Amino acid sequence: MRSTFHQELEELQQDILRMGTLVEERIGQSVKSLAEGDRELARQIVAGDDELDRMQLDIETRCLEIIALQQPAASDLRIVGTAIKIVGDLERMADHAVDIARVTERIGDEPLMKPLIDIPRMAELALRMTRDALRAYVRRDPQAAEELLKTDDEVDHLYSQVMRELLVYMMEDPRTIHQGTHLLFVAQHLERVADHATNLGEAVIFMVSGERQDLNR
Repeated sequence: MRSTFHQELEELQQDILRMGTLVEERIGQSVKSLAEGDRELARQIVAGDDELDRMQLDIETRCLEIIALQQPAASDLRIVGTAIKIVGDLERMADHAVDIARVTERIGDEPLMKPLIDIPRMAELALRMTRDALRAYVRRDPQAAEELLKTDDEVDHLYSQVMRELLVYMMEDPRTIHQGTHLLFVAQHLERVADHATNLGEAVIFMVSGERQDLNR
Protein backbone atom coordinates (compact mmCIF):
# COMPACT_ATOMS: atom_id res chain seq x y z
CA MET A 1 0.00 0.00 0.00
CA ARG A 2 2.80 2.43 0.88
CA SER A 3 4.60 1.83 -2.42
CA THR A 4 1.36 2.49 -4.28
CA PHE A 5 0.81 5.63 -2.24
CA HIS A 6 4.26 7.02 -2.98
CA GLN A 7 3.89 6.14 -6.66
CA GLU A 8 0.66 8.14 -6.74
CA LEU A 9 2.43 11.09 -5.09
CA GLU A 10 5.21 10.91 -7.67
CA GLU A 11 2.69 10.90 -10.51
CA LEU A 12 0.93 13.89 -8.97
CA GLN A 13 4.21 15.76 -8.77
CA GLN A 14 4.98 15.08 -12.42
CA ASP A 15 1.53 16.28 -13.47
CA ILE A 16 1.94 19.44 -11.40
CA LEU A 17 5.27 20.12 -13.11
CA ARG A 18 3.66 19.59 -16.52
CA MET A 19 0.92 22.03 -15.60
CA GLY A 20 3.50 24.51 -14.31
CA THR A 21 5.47 24.31 -17.55
CA LEU A 22 2.33 24.96 -19.57
CA VAL A 23 1.40 27.92 -17.38
CA GLU A 24 4.86 29.40 -17.83
CA GLU A 25 4.53 29.05 -21.59
CA ARG A 26 1.13 30.76 -21.61
CA ILE A 27 2.35 33.70 -19.55
CA GLY A 28 5.39 34.17 -21.77
CA GLN A 29 3.26 33.89 -24.91
CA SER A 30 0.71 36.39 -23.60
CA VAL A 31 3.36 39.07 -23.15
CA LYS A 32 4.84 38.16 -26.54
CA SER A 33 1.42 38.58 -28.15
CA LEU A 34 1.14 42.04 -26.60
CA ALA A 35 4.62 43.18 -27.58
CA GLU A 36 4.19 41.96 -31.17
CA GLY A 37 0.51 42.79 -31.60
CA ASP A 38 -0.12 39.13 -32.39
CA ARG A 39 -3.88 38.73 -32.00
CA GLU A 40 -3.89 35.19 -33.38
CA LEU A 41 -1.49 34.08 -30.62
CA ALA A 42 -3.67 35.91 -28.12
CA ARG A 43 -6.75 34.02 -29.34
CA GLN A 44 -4.91 30.71 -28.97
CA ILE A 45 -4.05 31.54 -25.36
CA VAL A 46 -7.66 32.39 -24.55
CA ALA A 47 -8.93 29.25 -26.28
CA GLY A 48 -6.43 27.06 -24.42
CA ASP A 49 -7.60 28.06 -20.95
CA ASP A 50 -10.03 25.14 -20.71
CA GLU A 51 -7.12 22.70 -20.95
CA LEU A 52 -5.55 24.11 -17.80
CA ASP A 53 -8.90 24.13 -16.01
CA ARG A 54 -9.22 20.43 -16.79
CA MET A 55 -5.70 19.74 -15.52
CA GLN A 56 -6.48 21.49 -12.26
CA LEU A 57 -9.72 19.55 -11.79
CA ASP A 58 -8.04 16.24 -12.59
CA ILE A 59 -5.21 16.78 -10.11
CA GLU A 60 -7.54 18.01 -7.36
CA THR A 61 -9.86 15.01 -7.88
CA ARG A 62 -6.96 12.59 -7.60
CA CYS A 63 -5.74 14.32 -4.45
CA LEU A 64 -9.15 13.90 -2.83
CA GLU A 65 -9.22 10.24 -3.87
CA ILE A 66 -5.81 9.70 -2.28
CA ILE A 67 -7.00 11.29 0.97
CA ALA A 68 -10.16 9.17 0.99
CA LEU A 69 -8.54 5.86 0.06
CA GLN A 70 -5.07 6.10 1.61
CA GLN A 71 -5.88 8.15 4.73
CA PRO A 72 -2.36 9.62 4.83
CA ALA A 73 -0.60 10.58 8.07
CA ALA A 74 0.04 14.24 8.91
CA SER A 75 3.24 14.80 6.89
CA ASP A 76 1.89 12.94 3.85
CA LEU A 77 -1.41 14.77 4.17
CA ARG A 78 0.49 18.05 3.91
CA ILE A 79 2.05 16.83 0.66
CA VAL A 80 -1.37 16.11 -0.82
CA GLY A 81 -2.83 19.35 0.49
CA THR A 82 0.11 21.26 -0.98
CA ALA A 83 -0.59 19.73 -4.38
CA ILE A 84 -4.16 21.08 -4.24
CA LYS A 85 -2.89 24.52 -3.20
CA ILE A 86 -0.24 24.64 -5.93
CA VAL A 87 -2.55 23.74 -8.82
CA GLY A 88 -5.04 26.34 -7.60
CA ASP A 89 -2.40 29.05 -7.80
CA LEU A 90 -1.15 27.77 -11.15
CA GLU A 91 -4.67 27.93 -12.58
CA ARG A 92 -5.02 31.52 -11.42
CA MET A 93 -1.68 32.36 -13.03
CA ALA A 94 -3.05 30.95 -16.27
CA ASP A 95 -6.11 33.17 -15.88
CA HIS A 96 -3.82 36.19 -15.72
CA ALA A 97 -2.17 35.05 -18.96
CA VAL A 98 -5.61 34.93 -20.56
CA ASP A 99 -6.38 38.42 -19.28
CA ILE A 100 -3.14 39.75 -20.81
CA ALA A 101 -4.00 38.05 -24.11
CA ARG A 102 -7.40 39.76 -24.05
CA VAL A 103 -5.61 43.11 -23.73
CA THR A 104 -3.76 42.25 -26.96
CA GLU A 105 -7.13 41.62 -28.63
CA ARG A 106 -8.58 44.90 -27.33
CA ILE A 107 -5.62 47.00 -28.42
CA GLY A 108 -5.78 45.39 -31.86
CA ASP A 109 -3.74 47.08 -34.57
CA GLU A 110 -3.22 50.24 -32.52
CA PRO A 111 0.53 51.00 -32.22
CA LEU A 112 1.87 50.73 -28.69
CA MET A 113 2.11 54.13 -27.01
CA LYS A 114 5.67 53.33 -25.91
CA PRO A 115 8.15 50.48 -26.31
CA LEU A 116 7.53 47.73 -23.76
CA ILE A 117 10.58 47.52 -21.51
CA ASP A 118 9.54 47.09 -17.89
CA ILE A 119 6.48 44.92 -18.60
CA PRO A 120 8.57 42.16 -20.32
CA ARG A 121 11.05 42.48 -17.45
CA MET A 122 8.23 41.93 -14.96
CA ALA A 123 7.17 38.86 -16.93
CA GLU A 124 10.72 37.52 -16.96
CA LEU A 125 11.04 37.89 -13.18
CA ALA A 126 7.59 36.42 -12.50
CA LEU A 127 8.40 33.40 -14.68
CA ARG A 128 11.72 32.94 -12.92
CA MET A 129 9.89 32.99 -9.60
CA THR A 130 7.48 30.35 -10.86
CA ARG A 131 10.31 28.08 -11.99
CA ASP A 132 12.18 28.59 -8.71
CA ALA A 133 9.04 27.84 -6.69
CA LEU A 134 8.39 24.60 -8.57
CA ARG A 135 12.04 23.63 -8.19
CA ALA A 136 11.76 24.24 -4.44
CA TYR A 137 8.64 22.08 -4.42
CA VAL A 138 10.39 19.16 -6.11
CA ARG A 139 13.46 19.47 -3.88
CA ARG A 140 11.45 20.07 -0.69
CA ASP A 141 13.60 23.17 -0.17
CA PRO A 142 12.04 25.80 2.13
CA GLN A 143 15.15 28.02 2.01
CA ALA A 144 14.84 28.34 -1.77
CA ALA A 145 11.16 29.13 -1.30
CA GLU A 146 12.01 31.99 1.06
CA GLU A 147 14.35 33.46 -1.55
CA LEU A 148 11.32 34.20 -3.74
CA LEU A 149 10.59 37.23 -1.57
CA LYS A 150 13.63 39.08 -2.96
CA THR A 151 12.50 38.68 -6.55
CA ASP A 152 8.94 39.59 -5.63
CA ASP A 153 10.24 42.89 -4.28
CA GLU A 154 11.86 43.54 -7.68
CA VAL A 155 8.56 42.87 -9.42
CA ASP A 156 6.74 45.21 -7.04
CA HIS A 157 9.32 47.93 -7.75
CA LEU A 158 8.87 47.55 -11.50
CA TYR A 159 5.10 47.60 -11.11
CA SER A 160 5.29 50.93 -9.29
CA GLN A 161 7.62 52.25 -11.96
CA VAL A 162 5.31 51.19 -14.81
CA MET A 163 2.30 52.67 -13.04
CA ARG A 164 3.99 56.04 -12.51
CA GLU A 165 5.25 56.20 -16.08
CA LEU A 166 1.92 55.32 -17.66
CA LEU A 167 0.03 57.78 -15.47
CA VAL A 168 2.37 60.54 -16.64
CA TYR A 169 1.70 59.61 -20.28
CA MET A 170 -2.05 59.62 -19.72
CA MET A 171 -2.05 62.96 -17.90
CA GLU A 172 0.05 64.58 -20.64
CA ASP A 173 -1.96 63.13 -23.53
CA PRO A 174 -5.57 62.03 -22.92
CA ARG A 175 -5.50 60.11 -26.21
CA THR A 176 -3.30 57.52 -24.48
CA ILE A 177 -5.78 56.84 -21.67
CA HIS A 178 -7.48 53.87 -23.36
CA GLN A 179 -4.29 51.98 -24.10
CA GLY A 180 -2.51 53.20 -20.98
CA THR A 181 -5.27 51.78 -18.80
CA HIS A 182 -5.00 48.40 -20.50
CA LEU A 183 -1.21 48.38 -20.04
CA LEU A 184 -1.70 49.17 -16.37
CA PHE A 185 -3.92 46.10 -16.15
CA VAL A 186 -1.18 44.01 -17.79
CA ALA A 187 1.36 45.17 -15.22
CA GLN A 188 -1.14 44.39 -12.47
CA HIS A 189 -1.70 40.89 -13.84
CA LEU A 190 2.05 40.23 -13.86
CA GLU A 191 2.39 41.53 -10.32
CA ARG A 192 -0.33 39.07 -9.32
CA VAL A 193 1.48 36.23 -11.10
CA ALA A 194 4.51 37.00 -8.93
CA ASP A 195 2.30 36.98 -5.83
CA HIS A 196 0.97 33.56 -6.79
CA ALA A 197 4.57 32.36 -7.17
CA THR A 198 5.24 33.44 -3.58
CA ASN A 199 2.09 31.53 -2.61
CA LEU A 200 3.74 28.44 -4.11
CA GLY A 201 6.75 29.14 -1.92
CA GLU A 202 4.55 29.42 1.17
CA ALA A 203 2.96 26.08 0.29
CA VAL A 204 6.41 24.46 0.04
CA ILE A 205 7.43 25.82 3.44
CA PHE A 206 4.23 24.51 5.01
CA MET A 207 4.60 21.14 3.29
CA VAL A 208 8.11 20.63 4.68
CA SER A 209 7.86 22.23 8.11
CA GLY A 210 4.17 22.39 8.94
CA GLU A 211 4.63 26.11 9.64
CA ARG A 212 2.83 28.91 7.85
CA GLN A 213 4.93 31.80 6.60
CA ASP A 214 3.72 34.92 4.79
CA LEU A 215 5.97 35.75 1.84
CA ASN A 216 3.55 38.40 0.51
CA ARG A 217 4.35 40.89 3.20
